[in-house]
Amino acid sequence: MRIAIASDHAAVELKAILAEWLMQQGHEVADLGPNRTESVDYPDYGYDLAAVVAEGTAQFGVALCGSGIGISMAVNRNPEVRCALVGEPLSASLAREHNDANVIAMGARLTGPDMAKACVDAFLSTEFAGGRHQRRVDKLGNPPLSIDRIEPHQ
Repeated sequence: MRIAIASDHAAVELKAILAEWLMQQGHEVADLGPNRTESVDYPDYGYDLAAVVAEGTAQFGVALCGSGIGISMAVNRNPEVRCALVGEPLSASLAREHNDANVIAMGARLTGPDMAKACVDAFLSTEFAGGRHQRRVDKLGNPPLSIDRIEPHQ
């Protein structure tokens, strides 16, 4: 698989560890930066990662920042991308199985290298279940124009 990976300055070290580990697993890795610890703006890297995944240059993405929150928000601005912020493998697996997430986000200040590897492994090894989940994923790309359009489920 071709995996794109990006971070901000707070997650440069974790990004390097994961990129190397992914290559050892046989994946092709597109490291979108940064490669230094000087302060950068996570939206810039999140937007680039989202574009690469949305256009199909990479099948999946790994987004990292200090908490994972900011970069996941940036990545999710692209309507073709579904980025899930996770901190353990079950959430990573469910993000793929139920939500067809194509990007995983984590916080380098919250998630150590071994846990991050376990999350990425769970994410990449889980298939989207489709079925009833597809209807929900489809709605993510077509939000209602007003709350009045939402009908309760029986």
